[in-house]
Amino acid sequence: MTELPDRRLLLVHAHPDDESINNGATMARYAAEGAYVTLVTCTLGERGEVIPPELRHLTGPALGAHRRGELAAAVGALGVTDARLLGGAGRYGDSGMMGIPDNDDPGCFWQADVDTAAGALAEVILEVRPQVVVTYDDHGGYGHPDHIQAHRVAMRAVDLAAERGHLVAKVYWNRVPRSVAEAAFARLQDELAALPFDKGATVADVPGVVDDERITTTIDGGPGAAAAKAAAMRAHATQIEVAEPYFALSNELAQPLFTTEYYELVRGTGEPGETDLFAGLGTGAAS
Repeated sequence: MTELPDRRLLLVHAHPDDESINNGATMARYAAEGAYVTLVTCTLGERGEVIPPELRHLTGPALGAHRRGELAAAVGALGVTDARLLGGAGRYGDSGMMGIPDNDDPGCFWQADVDTAAGALAEVILEVRPQVVVTYDDHGGYGHPDHIQAHRVAMRAVDLAAERGHLVAKVYWNRVPRSVAEAAFARLQDELAALPFDKGATVADVPGVVDDERITTTIDGGPGAAAAKAAAMRAHATQIEVAEPYFALSNELAQPLFTTEYYELVRGTGEPGETDLFAGLGTGAAS
């Protein structure tokens, strides 16, 4: 592999579209700054609910193949050139929402052996050698089995890579500060009548909302990154309807499109009020 840039960021997500919703502005910012950004997606989202009526015939593997194309378009909009599927395309299937029979499918990600899946991810870490890894918290942000499993696999892979000689300097979990979410939903209520959505979601519908004091890092990529995030979300047309600065999933409930993104540093040493995931690492990143 050719020599990589000094700054290297790896993100682990469960399904196509998670990367754009959670980290689109972050990915776009760092890609534009010349950092090497790697996205690892664990499933193709074959059990996702499709929004456009003309695409609702897509189910199972056909939907997964279509969503793989959406993912390629989304990462292109973000300027990311290294996007991978954990274990290869179709290795791990979408598990569906928690508590349904699909969770018991032996081919789904929820049923995957964590060490085996983490071993595959550790190989990517050892190849790319990121200083920073981003994933979900131990609840997967909102309790989806694939998000929980992605957390387990990512954290275990970081450990396995360390055992084999590469220490990831910083691990972050996706977050949204409660005050920011509450203010955004208050604005949504004032603006809902002008949107193409009949109802609004609530703060409880947003993954990863925590009390403000848990936020360690704020990433604002500016107008360029914000526009790239919205474009990437639009690329996931089966799953997302965008009406900036809001969007809706298949539940048709409007929620804010956050163009500033927030994180909790859970491994490594950070700086108070960080505005850079690479802060303190001596990689030449701007603070």
